[in-house]
Amino acid sequence: MERMTGKKRLIAILVVLLVAGFLAVSLSVYRVARDTVLESISTHQLPLTGDNIYSEIQKDLLRPIFISSMMAQDTFLRDWALAGEGDEGAVIRYLKEIKDRYRTVTSFFVSERSRTYYHHSGRFKTVAETDERDSWYFRVRALTEPYEINVDPDWTNRETLTIFINYRVFDYQGRFLGATGVGLTVDTVRHLLESYQARFKRRITFVDRQGRVVMRGSVAHIGADNLAEAPGIGALAPVILATGPAGALFDYQHEGAQWLVNTRFIPELNWHLMVEQSVDESLKPAQAALVRSLAISALVTVIVTLLAAVVLNYFQRRLETMATTDPLTGLLNRQAMELVLAQSIREAERTKKPLAAILFDLDYFKAVNDRFGHQAGDKLLHRTAQTVRRALRASDVVGRWGGEEFLVALKDCPLDQARGLADKIRAALAEEAAGQTEEPRLVTVSLGVALHRSGETLESLVGRADAALYRAKEGGRDRAEAEAF
Repeated sequence: MERMTGKKRLIAILVVLLVAGFLAVSLSVYRVARDTVLESISTHQLPLTGDNIYSEIQKDLLRPIFISSMMAQDTFLRDWALAGEGDEGAVIRYLKEIKDRYRTVTSFFVSERSRTYYHHSGRFKTVAETDERDSWYFRVRALTEPYEINVDPDWTNRETLTIFINYRVFDYQGRFLGATGVGLTVDTVRHLLESYQARFKRRITFVDRQGRVVMRGSVAHIGADNLAEAPGIGALAPVILATGPAGALFDYQHEGAQWLVNTRFIPELNWHLMVEQSVDESLKPAQAALVRSLAISALVTVIVTLLAAVVLNYFQRRLETMATTDPLTGLLNRQAMELVLAQSIREAERTKKPLAAILFDLDYFKAVNDRFGHQAGDKLLHRTAQTVRRALRASDVVGRWGGEEFLVALKDCPLDQARGLADKIRAALAEEAAGQTEEPRLVTVSLGVALHRSGETLESLVGRADAALYRAKEGGRDRAEAEAF
């Protein structure tokens, strides 16, 4: 495998630094966002949602408790029971008024003296300890608390599952008179629960003091009937059930996701309210922002890498040009010509094809500089280079050898053909000079031609071309001389 070039290594380092930098910044921002979201959920959102739901419960679910309490303290009901329950129509009208005014599904009174179950629609039955359907009454009769909340079928309403608030009624001396209260259908309460979930975007569950799931929304993932048996959160059941009205916050894992749950005990319902929120769901905006940030970072990395490659290539070409090109004439400089000629010699040795060199300089160039100045001399060198380049073959290479000297490398070119190209250069310069009207005009040139010999070095080849050039100078200038072969 080839070693990585300096340019590729530099670009690779740049890409690594950009990727590392963007990743560090993006992940750092994501961590800050995640911590902020978690803090917001745990210290603000869930407790505030719990408070709001509790307020809604007070308005929607606790209202029946207050109604039942009012009925239990109502002097009409107590006086009617103490008077011997004579006018049944009066108590039925009373219960119907309670039902209609407060929009409950049922209202009732069970007398301890007669064990009669009075309903808003009329006398229903006589309760008996032997009837399993009446067990609730005898349970309430034995309560120490003033009321209970119970979920039972309503036998007066096609056995519809109903939440009853069963309140104990006492006379003015504290003697038990019976039980009264109202009922809400479970569907009605569940509808309220669904409205809470839709409004607050949280999952809501009610459990009683024993951990039994009393009610849950349709999106609740606590599928078990008892909190202790629910996956993930079941291990927290003892501490959740020990939570008081002040509430507490817990977290747990369920199906690979992290959940936060705010729980509080509601004394009026004798239930625990659990409000849950998925951390992963809450982090989706931050995760989406992270993905967008990484995508933008990748795009910026690609753009910066491409720009860096373009800039590096540009400056590399500039440096290569500066290193190999003579700035005055635009031809190869001496260093580059040495490399080209050395490569041409190796190629000629390998292919056994002829290689010739032409070394030429401008005649009387010092006089031009002395008369017109160095700036005019530089201009003359530039025009000479352009004219010579046009006179050569595409395969020929010309460079500035030094001062007013130029060197031409002629591949696959025998000596007589090289001599002809030297004459062509001299003639092209003479023709260009004849067509000029401004000073200084192109001057004549003297040229020396040499053919490479097998095993010969670059210095030797150029030295023999230089000797031929010297003979051209000695022979009167404005001429080409080839080596004696």
